[in-house]
Amino acid sequence: MRTTYTERLNGLKIKLLKMGSMVQEIIEESLQALLEQDIQKAAKIYKMDDRIDELELEIENECMELIALQQPMAKDLRIIGTILKAITDLERMGDHAVNIAKQTRLIGDEEFIKPLVDIPRMARLSEKMVAKCLDAFLKEDLDLAREVAYDDQDVDEIYERIYVELMEMMIDDQKIIRQAFHLLLIARFLERIADHATNIGERVIYMVTAERVEIN
Repeated sequence: MRTTYTERLNGLKIKLLKMGSMVQEIIEESLQALLEQDIQKAAKIYKMDDRIDELELEIENECMELIALQQPMAKDLRIIGTILKAITDLERMGDHAVNIAKQTRLIGDEEFIKPLVDIPRMARLSEKMVAKCLDAFLKEDLDLAREVAYDDQDVDEIYERIYVELMEMMIDDQKIIRQAFHLLLIARFLERIADHATNIGERVIYMVTAERVEIN
């Protein structure tokens, strides 16, 4: 029975990592759809998000079944609790990628009001944060979990820079307000993705130490 339980717990960890990989992919795809102004690619984001939602439900059901049948205690219970929290954050990241795709479709093939430099930086850094917090989970690495907070500060700084720049552009030229608003929303969605990665980092710390901390 213990061997089966351990195998199932390890299987849940693998599925969590798979879900994280899917989230990294959907963030990258939403970015590429924006940069290429590819409406068809943006439309595919919805199907990718559906698969993420399905995996979230599958993992949640397995977690609940494992709790009901095995009644895990202490560290094992914290691991399962962390997985349950993490899949919620990952699912929200997928939703934000869909929101980015929606804004991309609204912008359409309209020429960008400025070269997109900071938004791709935010997206790539957010992807990195997802990978880092899940690696911290797998390795139970506290230092790695805390590093996510430093990355989140970088994302916040970029977002603030984008916000100020676009607001100034809108004041100078009202004709660009519509697109500038869409770009602001995209930056905001990326900032929220980074926040969700930070949440996972905090859960990893709790999982390992049984202490609740806010790392950012």
